[in-house]
Amino acid sequence: MMRHPHAWMGLALWSLFTPAHAAWTTNMAPGVTYISNQVFDLHMTIFWICVVIGIAVFGVMIWSMIIHRRSTGQVAAHFHESTKVEILWTVVPLVILIVMAVPATRTLIRMYDTSEPDMDIQITGYQWKWHYKYLGQDVEFFSNLATPQEQIHNQEPKDEHYLLEVDNPLVLPVGRKIRFLVTGADVIHSWWVPAFAVKRDAIPGFVNEAWTRIDKPGIYRGQCSELCGKDHGFMPIVVEAKSQADFDTWMGERKAEAAKLKELTSKQWTLQELVERGDKVYHTTCVACHQAEGQGLPPMFPSLKGSPIATGPKEGHLNRVFFGKPGTAMAAFGKQLSEVDIAAVVTYERNAWGNNKGDMVTPQDVLALKQAQAK
Repeated sequence: MMRHPHAWMGLALWSLFTPAHAAWTTNMAPGVTYISNQVFDLHMTIFWICVVIGIAVFGVMIWSMIIHRRSTGQVAAHFHESTKVEILWTVVPLVILIVMAVPATRTLIRMYDTSEPDMDIQITGYQWKWHYKYLGQDVEFFSNLATPQEQIHNQEPKDEHYLLEVDNPLVLPVGRKIRFLVTGADVIHSWWVPAFAVKRDAIPGFVNEAWTRIDKPGIYRGQCSELCGKDHGFMPIVVEAKSQADFDTWMGERKAEAAKLKELTSKQWTLQELVERGDKVYHTTCVACHQAEGQGLPPMFPSLKGSPIATGPKEGHLNRVFFGKPGTAMAAFGKQLSEVDIAAVVTYERNAWGNNKGDMVTPQDVLALKQAQAK
């Protein structure tokens, strides 16, 4: 505890002149959508109403304390209820509430009007990542935290967007009404982008709707705003808004990548190729729980280094990654990763950290497992 009288002054000066202070704001931001601007205007309207009420109430109190203070010889009045006063302090607050409720109701109605969208996107929350699916476009992908582990563990300086970068941002066109269908795959998450004034809970078994129409291109960031587990703070949201022409180009590229990924399933992979790809998949998807060197965080997250699963039969290892382990934090990745990525990460785990099994799981093995489950 700081007991020196100048300690608090030093702390205040430090907070005033540090670079982080420049990013602080004392008010909401208007945002980049019609609804977010409406919310900002509503906020400011209510704020100034509160300011006027505060000035009036405290002004009367201060005036009364000065004018009616005892030193001037004032004598306290003795009176009972006043019908006029009773009516006044009932009617005035009612009028104020109506003035506040009308614009608030209009804004809420607009916020929940998801009719006639130009595009539908399904958003699914996982521990701890987001899955985006462009309905009717045959394009879907996961969005994972891209902040290097070295920054998280204080081994490197943190950059401007620490814990707010992803490998695959959600890309949207400007000027079009986008409807979001938000749900959860495991626990309750919450998809929140302040610049859009959009915040919807992602609840397993339920679908919540929201919408936006972005006014200008740019990169907008948000986070999961629901306490969804140990890595809740590692679940950022990045939305990249593009012009319609740029969006169409991006969509064409994503479709081409999806077609190429399907071709990779039938490719004859070598052990080295799978290990190299699996290294990237592991450090994107698995490292938060099982750690960079596979040591895990026992007892909740067991070690993979020398574990019976990673050094046992490859069929059992594949099944554990594909189906997960019910009742534990081990999620089922069968629907989260492609055949190639599942094969790669299993192969990597079986040949990393001294496990050195020398065998591999191929994408065809994973595809066969998927087809068997579909029957």
